[in-house]
Amino acid sequence: MQKYLRASMSAAAALALVCSGMIPVARSQDPAAKNKKPAPAKAAASNGASTSSANEATNASSQPPIGYRVGVDDELMISVWHEPEFSQVVVVRPDGMITLPLLNDIKIVGLSTEELQALLTEKLKTLVNDPQVTIVVKAIKSLKVFLVGSVAKQGMFPLSSGLTVLELLAQGGGLGPFAKSGSIYILRNVDGRQVRIGFNYKKALQGKGDNPVLRSGDMVVVP
Repeated sequence: MQKYLRASMSAAAALALVCSGMIPVARSQDPAAKNKKPAPAKAAASNGASTSSANEATNASSQPPIGYRVGVDDELMISVWHEPEFSQVVVVRPDGMITLPLLNDIKIVGLSTEELQALLTEKLKTLVNDPQVTIVVKAIKSLKVFLVGSVAKQGMFPLSSGLTVLELLAQGGGLGPFAKSGSIYILRNVDGRQVRIGFNYKKALQGKGDNPVLRSGDMVVVP
């Protein structure tokens, strides 16, 4: 009888502990949930592909136009391999120079990127063992064209590679309501003298006339 009473008291005490939460109750696991595998990280791969595409687009857009030469206000990235103190972004000053640590002022206006790379490589040889120099054109602000006359927006526009007269007119918001489309012309400096080049707007729109590629300094006049 005493053994039966002790067993009953022990069972009652255990039940009280379970109810109070002091003894956790084991729960059975769902076999399907246990064997379920995480989904593959497609989103991460997709994001990586998007980032790669964006980088490729950025690299493509940073390529300077054919025949490009450094001008005032241009922004360049100069990188010297394993030499971070010489690697920096520079803007060409109005005097045509840039300043680099230990090299002081260097005149670079008028140079191609290849010529600038060779110049800096030669100057760094006294400071760096076998310098590896890379030049990246980040922004071209020295190449400009001008649009004046009867257009929605007159002014100065940056000259991108292959910019044509029709493209410049589009950037300027198109012709004004009283523009004389048959009298548009380009003013261009050639060997120190100003040359007037005619432009037939209607034929160019129809693809039957010339749509000249603009050069730096050109002025498109819309009477």
